[in-house]
Amino acid sequence: MLILGIDPGIAIVGYGFIEYKNNRFKVIDYGAIFTTPKNTMPERLEIIYNKLDDLLNIFKPDAVAFEELFFNMNAKTAITVGQARGAAVLCAQRNKLNIFEYTPLQVKQAVVGYGRADKKQVQQMVKMLLNLSEIPKPDDVADALAIAICHAHSNQFGDMFRIK
Repeated sequence: MLILGIDPGIAIVGYGFIEYKNNRFKVIDYGAIFTTPKNTMPERLEIIYNKLDDLLNIFKPDAVAFEELFFNMNAKTAITVGQARGAAVLCAQRNKLNIFEYTPLQVKQAVVGYGRADKKQVQQMVKMLLNLSEIPKPDDVADALAIAICHAHSNQFGDMFRIK
């Protein structure tokens, strides 16, 4: 199964494609989509949509996994991140992909085995589980890979985590 994990943001969208087969991970590709405040909000959303669409057409994943938005940020930030996430979800939907979401607690539990793990622990486990030489940067990329790992570990539950 080829899984795309996405950590949405308006300035940086982290993404990570992993293959999960026979309880083994293989990293296919990872990186970030960047936008700049020089662009208008609609332009930034279009950049995110178009670059993600290009990636989906290249790699053709079986599933796309997102982390649920965590709202301990200010309202303006939450709204802009929500718009970026919406553009990414729409792109996945337009490509007829299976779309899933996980809470931060679920991601940490699946990757580290402890739902209250800190960011560094998650990043170290991503590096170890995927046999990477270093922790992917920026942090959004490591988070996207963690989300993909979470989906791989949670896929046995079928549609339980599908976005409805």
